[in-house]
Amino acid sequence: MATKKQAGPPAGRRRGRSGAARDFLTGNLLIAMPNMTDPRFEKSVVLMVSHDPKHAMGVVINKPLADIELGDLLEQLSIDPREGSGGEPVYYGGPVQTDRGLVVHTLDYRSPQTMPVGAHFGVTASREILADIGGRARVRTPPRKYLLAIGHAGWGAGQLESEIAVNAWCHAEATADIIFNPDPGAAWRAALESLGVTGAMFSKEWSTARPGDAPLN
Repeated sequence: MATKKQAGPPAGRRRGRSGAARDFLTGNLLIAMPNMTDPRFEKSVVLMVSHDPKHAMGVVINKPLADIELGDLLEQLSIDPREGSGGEPVYYGGPVQTDRGLVVHTLDYRSPQTMPVGAHFGVTASREILADIGGRARVRTPPRKYLLAIGHAGWGAGQLESEIAVNAWCHAEATADIIFNPDPGAAWRAALESLGVTGAMFSKEWSTARPGDAPLN
């Protein structure tokens, strides 16, 4: 929908042309390490929507925007709001396509536009899902749990793998408790704790700086 303005458990393994096994992180959580200096991703948790040899895409799920709520999106898209709706937060999904919105949600909601992300979650980018969530004239029952976001994170071929290799990220299993945490400020800590670690356990010696502190997207 448009608006106006290596650590962790193993992911699924597939084999490339060379026959070597390779990890792909679709459906997993990407967790920024304490040495992450890019302010757009500091202490961020990213749900990986897609990941293959040519690209990777994810949605940051723990950075609510201070100046926009669901009601603003409904107004921008001329959706008549249902009474009592509109106060839900909208999240910064990443620095790519920041004029476009999407919804991360449980898979009890599906439409032709829904992209499944693993077995339990989906991403839908359409005006219709916003109408179902907050509109007066809904067509489908809204998802049990959902998160509204604007923008997404994207990486080119090999870029994410390079960042993981210098310990900018680790990854963990995606769970509803983390993705839809009512306290988004606690999601980063909860994601690390799901691996049995805390941010304090990582030292600067363990971290490796990126050459020239290059931006991640």
